Amino acid sequence: MATEIERKYLINENLLNLPTEGNRIVQGYLWSEKGKSLRIRITKGKGFLTIKTGTNPLSRLEYEYEIPMTDAEELLAQCEKKIEKTRFLIEFAGMCWEVDVFEGENKGLIMAEIELESANQEFEKPEWLGKEVTEDKRYLNVNLINQPYSLW
Repeated sequence: MATEIERKYLINENLLNLPTEGNRIVQGYLWSEKGKSLRIRITKGKGFLTIKTGTNPLSRLEYEYEIPMTDAEELLAQCEKKIEKTRFLIEFAGMCWEVDVFEGENKGLIMAEIELESANQEFEKPEWLGKEVTEDKRYLNVNLINQPYSLW
């Protein structure tokens, strides 16, 4: 078990030069309800099962397990809707930022996330960061499945 502490931001696209290569991610949710979700994710040729609990978007418990790829593909096929995105890793001021460029129904959404050791941890913000959306639950992937960004 690990507590995931992360902050999410929209980005100023015109200020960000993305790396040439990113990792494609396809994920779906087998089950979700308030404060709990069970996610299947395929990325980098591997499958993962992730359980997240908690209602605070800044800090939630996360349990993640690698599973056989065939299991991940079968479970992902059971998901009604999926999120597709490409993740780019950007190092800035000693921290690793994950920048997700969404596709499909969430096309047009580009978000940056930073994982922290504590909720109060100080960090330098790159110029390409826009509005912080950590507390806006619409930006949680589990919610983007049911209410895509393109429909806002």
